[in-house]
Amino acid sequence: MIRFHYKYPAFRVRSAEKVKSWLQTTARKEGKTIKQLDYIFVTDEEILQINRQALDHDYYTDILTFPSSYQPIIGEIYISWDRIKEQAIQFKVTPEQELRRIMVHGLLHLCDYDDKTAELKQKMTKREDLYLARYQ
Repeated sequence: MIRFHYKYPAFRVRSAEKVKSWLQTTARKEGKTIKQLDYIFVTDEEILQINRQALDHDYYTDILTFPSSYQPIIGEIYISWDRIKEQAIQFKVTPEQELRRIMVHGLLHLCDYDDKTAELKQKMTKREDLYLARYQ
């Protein structure tokens, strides 16, 4: 089950059921099942507070992923809509495209992908690109 929680004013995921189905398919392609995955959409200030409290990091970020289980997948993914809008401009994509990239990025973390080194980041980005191309 995938759920979306909106703490960001006046924001909703477009085509939410389609996005959920795409994420479920992505997990299956990675050999995983999703038992419970909560995406929580927040402001920059909220994600900064979570980053400080949970990870002792004092900086803004676009996404924070908190796994409870990797198989089946159980976890929470916090996404800053403020960051998504800014990154969309920076990368010259629509906010919806950037949002899908970040959503699948978080899911891939829960599928055991890491991005702590340049090599791992490159591998993860290739997987993101693969699944983004499959979104229709």
